Amino acid sequence: MQATSRRIVTNQAGPHQGLEARVARALQYPWRKPIADHTREAFAAAARWREARCDMPLMLDAGCGVGISTRRLAEAFPDHALIGVDRSDSRLSREHGPLPGNVLLVRADLVDFWRLAFQAGWRPARHYLLYPNPYPKASLLKLRWHGHPVLPFILALGGRLELRSNWRLYLEEFSLALRQATGREVAVEAHDPGAAYLTPFEKKYHLSGQPLWRLVVKLPHYPELVAKA
Repeated sequence: MQATSRRIVTNQAGPHQGLEARVARALQYPWRKPIADHTREAFAAAARWREARCDMPLMLDAGCGVGISTRRLAEAFPDHALIGVDRSDSRLSREHGPLPGNVLLVRADLVDFWRLAFQAGWRPARHYLLYPNPYPKASLLKLRWHGHPVLPFILALGGRLELRSNWRLYLEEFSLALRQATGREVAVEAHDPGAAYLTPFEKKYHLSGQPLWRLVVKLPHYPELVAKA
């Protein structure tokens, strides 16, 4: 089966020149935007679900889309409690079969959910950010996770963090932001999923002949990154 998917087009020749300043600002001034009530309610329900499974390691599938990746991760890690988060009800409500017993899908604003997870002291054993969120125009750096004020909260949660993308520069920028925030050097590596696709995007990009990339880092809990939050 052959697929057709557009490749990333960007007006950047390399890592964004403003990245270092944005990361420094996020570290110096923790994000204080009010958290939406609907996400507070969704997180409270997720916290109750999590508490009932407190003997299981926690996994987060951030921006899980239609939840296929969440289901596949749950099958691979049946001893973990897995929470998939996405802001779109239409994506989450698509029918892809029953959820495994160790899975919860949550409709919430992801950036608010991350902040609430940090405040609640969550420490996921594994944390996934899987396609796409590149925002390739240079003017949209602030919308990439490493250019967003929420970055310190993502890193502060700790655990094994894995990002995948079809845009290598996106992951190279994340690696630079990671080094700036934590001092850790992490290489971007080629990723070949074979036929074991985690997401529909991964399948589409791979069948289109696009190279795929991933970044994996094991982080301790970093509360000092958002000590002022």
